[in-house]
Order: sequence, then C-alpha cells, then structure tokens
Amino acid sequence: MFKCHCRDCQHVTGGGHTPVVYVPASTFKLTRGKLSYFKTDSEMMGPHNHRRGFCPECGSRLTGGEGPGMTGIGVTAGSLDDPRGFKPAVEMWMSDAQPWDLVDPALPQFKKYPER
Repeated sequence: MFKCHCRDCQHVTGGGHTPVVYVPASTFKLTRGKLSYFKTDSEMMGPHNHRRGFCPECGSRLTGGEGPGMTGIGVTAGSLDDPRGFKPAVEMWMSDAQPWDLVDPALPQFKKYPER
C-alpha cells in the first residue's frame, strides 16, 4: 500500500496524491459491472501504456498501474467497500509532491519509484 504523488495521480484525483493498494492481478476481482479503460504515459511502462480503470457510469477511477511487464494492479483505496484498513507503507513520486499535501514523515519516501 502506498501514496503516489505523481502528477498523473494528482490530475486524476484533483488532489495531492492517490492512495493505492497494489495486489497481484490474478487476485483482483471486480464484484459488479465492467471497467472502462484509459491509457496514459508512464516512465516505467512507456508512452501510452499505463492503463487505468474507471467506472463507466460515474467516471470514478478504480484501478491503475496496469501495463507491459506489470504483474499487479493498483486499486484506489477510496474505491474499496471499507477503506479503513488502508495503511500506506511508502510515499512515492515525492519529486512531484505538492507542498500543501500531507506527507507522513514516518514513512519511507522515494523521489520516484521504490527501489526493487
């Protein structure tokens, strides 16, 4: 679980970051409806390869981080039925973080992606 401060996440949420629960793609199951997708550029996945899933009825972003070479899927914490269990482990893309956004100083912070 992480907070992503990249400009793409800021644009999508209208806020300073997106709280994300990253799970293996094989374990993700949508319980209702079907996602619509939009692709954006990604430093990790290349141009027009970052796939984000949206609710086609209300437009809410539900997923992201899908693309070539990725084995997981990022689920926006706020879209979960019960997001109270969300406890971020890292703050990433601090290079794009806004000075007015709240950052937990106790969490590891990464300029871009965490080291693998």
